[in-house]
Amino acid sequence: MTSGTPGIQPPPPPGLRRRVSRWWRSRDALSRLHRWLLLRALPLLVVFLGLYVLNGALIGWTGAYNVLVGIDSPGDVSPRLPAWLLSIAGWAAIPALVGGAVGYGVTAQIQAHRTRELTEILEELRRRSTASAGPDGG
Repeated sequence: MTSGTPGIQPPPPPGLRRRVSRWWRSRDALSRLHRWLLLRALPLLVVFLGLYVLNGALIGWTGAYNVLVGIDSPGDVSPRLPAWLLSIAGWAAIPALVGGAVGYGVTAQIQAHRTRELTEILEELRRRSTASAGPDGG
């Protein structure tokens, strides 16, 4: 069909901007857990890994690990600023990421096992309560 008509060519492949735009719009098709992991947890994890690598290069890998888990004080190493940032990340950011992931996972499992919606259950309870309080007794 198209081979019989000269001069017609297929459209060019989409550019980088168009592909990124399609990817960004497709994030709504993800589950809540996957969307949170991709758009919230991944950037924080990249920043955390960057801090860990920076501290590993500056104070050594063992020193960076010890500061991260709280064995060593960040005030005892040099340079102190990256060590303090790593210590705060190990104390606050990592538990928050783990807690968020577990929270989304538990919520997804609860919703997957729920057979009826809450509004449907409440409506049934209202029907039963009005039927039992009718004029015949109750």
